[in-house]
Amino acid sequence: MAYAEKVYKVRNGRQTKQYTWRARYKKPDGTWGSEPGFPTKRIAEDWGDSQEAAIREGRWVDPDLMRKHFGVWAREWMAVQKPRGRTTMNRWERLEAHILPKWEHTPLISFNWFDVEAWARTLGCAPRTTRECVQLISRILTGAVDAKHLLVNSLYGRRLTGLSGAEQTSPPDIVARDGNEDEDDSIIATPEEVLLLARRLGPVVGLQILTFAWSGPRYEENAGLRRPNVLRRRRQKYDGGVFECAVIRVEKDTGALAEYYVRDEDGRRRCYRALEPPKNPTSVRDIDVPPFLEKLWLKFLESWPHEHVGTTPTGKLWWRSHWHSVLRPAADGRDARPKARGRAVKEEWKPIKPGLTARDLRKTHDSWQEEIGVHPVLAYEQMGHKYPGIKGTYRRPTPAMRKHRLDGLQQLFERAMANLGWTEIWPEAG
Repeated sequence: MAYAEKVYKVRNGRQTKQYTWRARYKKPDGTWGSEPGFPTKRIAEDWGDSQEAAIREGRWVDPDLMRKHFGVWAREWMAVQKPRGRTTMNRWERLEAHILPKWEHTPLISFNWFDVEAWARTLGCAPRTTRECVQLISRILTGAVDAKHLLVNSLYGRRLTGLSGAEQTSPPDIVARDGNEDEDDSIIATPEEVLLLARRLGPVVGLQILTFAWSGPRYEENAGLRRPNVLRRRRQKYDGGVFECAVIRVEKDTGALAEYYVRDEDGRRRCYRALEPPKNPTSVRDIDVPPFLEKLWLKFLESWPHEHVGTTPTGKLWWRSHWHSVLRPAADGRDARPKARGRAVKEEWKPIKPGLTARDLRKTHDSWQEEIGVHPVLAYEQMGHKYPGIKGTYRRPTPAMRKHRLDGLQQLFERAMANLGWTEIWPEAG
């Protein structure tokens, strides 16, 4: 049974007559726990009795664990998480750049929504990053509840609202980009802009641009694409005959080129790049390819000597920074540069679609699917998304749906080519 004992205050190394009360209670392992600082014996005994009652009912949380600093627990939580490597990297970036400078030494029990919301509104980062920071704090505190460090997560179920105005502070087509984070969601390219960009970048990179826009793979899926998975065939019974089309396969085990940094035992970061499974099970799929893109791929593969096909013009796997350095001047434009020692001449490029990224091209594809009336269950499948609800269990794409999608995408291409007055995308390639 819990009891209370006096704790005399000490001043200048000597015990005084002033005292408080300390509660003593038996912990689940049979040892005695204590909690000081109570003004009266009765309050201390009642507190100790409540701890023992919680222990008997299986709902007790050690007060010492409740006072653990957030930074300590966040590192413990991160150490046992096993998401995809890039997700881990992004979480560490949020922690180190924004969260830990404010909350590292805050006891877990001290978190409340009012303080977190007020802090979030002072962050100078993009609204999406702000929301991700708050979501990560809540996820870590939920882990503390699961690990019996807290009784409840005071942030659970709360949403950070009122940031929409900040999202409009930059012009829609001219925004700062950092990899694939914090993009402006309004950048959707037209078919003509995609074709202009593809011509500017040449057949190797330009074909990848066309594949992003007219097929919708993720950047990682395109970068990891191997020759055997290009232009496989889909065959289904349809209308008394057979429906057939070319597909690009995102394979199960090595369908994505992952690039991120990992940490060694001393916390030092090192860059890591490897072929890994796609983002989730629904990402393993066959992407139907419209006829014009099939012809371009067939011609490309005739002379392409490398195993991987979504690479640099020299056949090397992309680094994100290299991809960024190639795409940015092509989309944003660049000034002319005269020939100089060790530097080739460069012609001036006018802007085509400033700020455009590979992810924007994937968004563009999904927007085009909506534009041409692709059935949602097929649109979800082609993007590698899980169709929501019970209908995702029952509904399946049919050959008629697939034909409608491919016909619509083909028409977008043909109309854009006519609008540009082109007969070939890369006439110099013959």
